[in-house]
Amino acid sequence: MNILFMGPPGAGKGTQAEAIVNEFGIPHVSTGDAFRLAIKQGTPVGLKAKEYIDQGLLVPDDVTVGIVRERLQQSDCEKGFLLDGFPRTLSQAEALEQLLGELNRKLTNVINLKVDRNKLLARLTGRRICKSCGSTYHVIFNPPKQEGVCDKCGGELYQRSDDNEESVGTRLDEYINKTAPLLQFYNEKGLLREIDGEQEIDTVTKEIVSLLRG
Repeated sequence: MNILFMGPPGAGKGTQAEAIVNEFGIPHVSTGDAFRLAIKQGTPVGLKAKEYIDQGLLVPDDVTVGIVRERLQQSDCEKGFLLDGFPRTLSQAEALEQLLGELNRKLTNVINLKVDRNKLLARLTGRRICKSCGSTYHVIFNPPKQEGVCDKCGGELYQRSDDNEESVGTRLDEYINKTAPLLQFYNEKGLLREIDGEQEIDTVTKEIVSLLRG
């Protein structure tokens, strides 16, 4: 089971990914985590990525693909994976397809969480993130038990500086413009499955699990 999760910022990918990896016992492969792991381990592509990051530059696609390759070749991915955060563009999707072919693997499902833009704005501007473990909350939809404190690790919750309406709107528009060709790409391959991400969290999870078990 090799799954790709897609959806705009605030669609709930992180929450659903956590539920799915627990349900099926496969690792959540986020590109952010993969970058951090490669840099921590000092792998050649990890060190290359660090050079760009330290200069405040975007990491080129070939380096990103190299990091994804390293991550997918690790033993915990043998029975499958849930990929999140990559690909973000059509060229990256084509590179991923080539990479998976070289590893004698292929995507089995591409799941896209759909949420109305205005609802995404409300979700993102109310988002709070734990400084320690990165868990996400929402002041309305998913508040912590104690205001400003993470339920999982007791860390301090904060609001990202770019979680204001103007910045969020720009990010959403950029995402929509970049990923529209991706959705078409995977739809033409018969892999794309769209889920209504505006439903209750548990309902969304049940729909995804049912789809994957089907």
